[in-house]
Amino acid sequence: MHDVLDPRDTVPDEAEQLRLSGYALPAELQSALDTASRAGDGPSLHLLEPRLASEATRVADWPYDEPDDAASIFARMSGTGMPRTRAPEEAELRDRITGAWLGRCVGCCVGKPIEGLTPGQIRQYLAEADAWPLLGYVPLSGRLPDGVEKLNPSWVDATLGNVDGMPRDDDIDYTILGLHVLETYGRSFTRHDIAHEWLDKLPFLQTFTAERIVYRNVVSGIPVDEAAAWRNPYREWIGALIRADVFGYINPGLPEEAARLAFADASLSHTGNGIYGEMWAAALVAEAFVSATAQEAVERSRRWIPRGSRLEEAVDRVIELHAGGGSWEDAIAWIDETFREHSWVHTLNNAAVIVAGLIWGQNDPAKAIGLTVQAGYDTDSSAATVGSVMGAILGAAALPAPLVVPLNDRIRSAVRGYDNSRISELAERTLAMALEGR
Repeated sequence: MHDVLDPRDTVPDEAEQLRLSGYALPAELQSALDTASRAGDGPSLHLLEPRLASEATRVADWPYDEPDDAASIFARMSGTGMPRTRAPEEAELRDRITGAWLGRCVGCCVGKPIEGLTPGQIRQYLAEADAWPLLGYVPLSGRLPDGVEKLNPSWVDATLGNVDGMPRDDDIDYTILGLHVLETYGRSFTRHDIAHEWLDKLPFLQTFTAERIVYRNVVSGIPVDEAAAWRNPYREWIGALIRADVFGYINPGLPEEAARLAFADASLSHTGNGIYGEMWAAALVAEAFVSATAQEAVERSRRWIPRGSRLEEAVDRVIELHAGGGSWEDAIAWIDETFREHSWVHTLNNAAVIVAGLIWGQNDPAKAIGLTVQAGYDTDSSAATVGSVMGAILGAAALPAPLVVPLNDRIRSAVRGYDNSRISELAERTLAMALEGR
């Protein structure tokens, strides 16, 4: 857990964020930072924090071009201005939107118990539980992997035989809250509206990393338009990407509109690839409604990643590995090596894992979700996005009953007023928004 109020966490994390996005610190400042970090010297780290932004300099050979404003981002997307693709008719769209909601819940729930484990630990655990390869909910085993003292606390209600409704999870909370925002403010909502609804509907302690930082910033009086960049070392982590899917749900076949709404949401809390991740994921889901296969949806989604960005490089490399005959294992090995210095909840590694799960999943939802979880990283978040895409392509009727039935059409949620929501009702409300946007 990264404590947003503790400089022993936030200051080293800010230094890491700067380094991974192409900045270098003066040797004297880096030395002072390293010394204070090793000593756990919070007061000294607090005093060093303002110097990071002011003294960091961009390395001369940085090859990427990663703007934060909407106009520049869309100008770098090859799909901008393309004609819309006709969405399915109402009956089919209802089934697909319901499938997307169910798939998101299934993927999230499958990934919850082993969130935070490494790929090696996941493989050891699943193999000993006779569940490798993973094609369903994670079974509860008495034997834990080497170096693991306990599973994620969600094992109580997210393991095989223990699922009774979708357990509470922030990945689903933000999907619900996104629908609420759309119903309340319409498609012209702003980041100010999002900030208001976070403060009104989400408990502070049910937010994490960038979202908790921004919550703190806004409550402390930092202007909403500056909150994403103010002392926020998690601004390119996965927090925005997990909020994307509902903007794709209401824009079937309209990826540019989905990306536009995702930008308004993401820019409250993220910058650079943190923003691109949400825009891409929203467009990916929108494209899934008009794609015959997961691979087609992924290929179409490439148009909604800014050229010259690290996200483009990550997604394209996984696609190239598949096209060249590489295996899923090859892709995960590349991801592990390329992003070995990144947090396991960064946008880049998790986006690459999502792509790998989808294209090697061969249009099989259980296989696609299972591969995504087996890769490790933010297992519940990445598998939730994969579940959305598979549900949007195949529809609810085609999803495996052993995965869907335990959900019992019910979601637990920390969003005020939405606990024990019915999945079918949320899907109907989403359908109404999608039909209005035709």
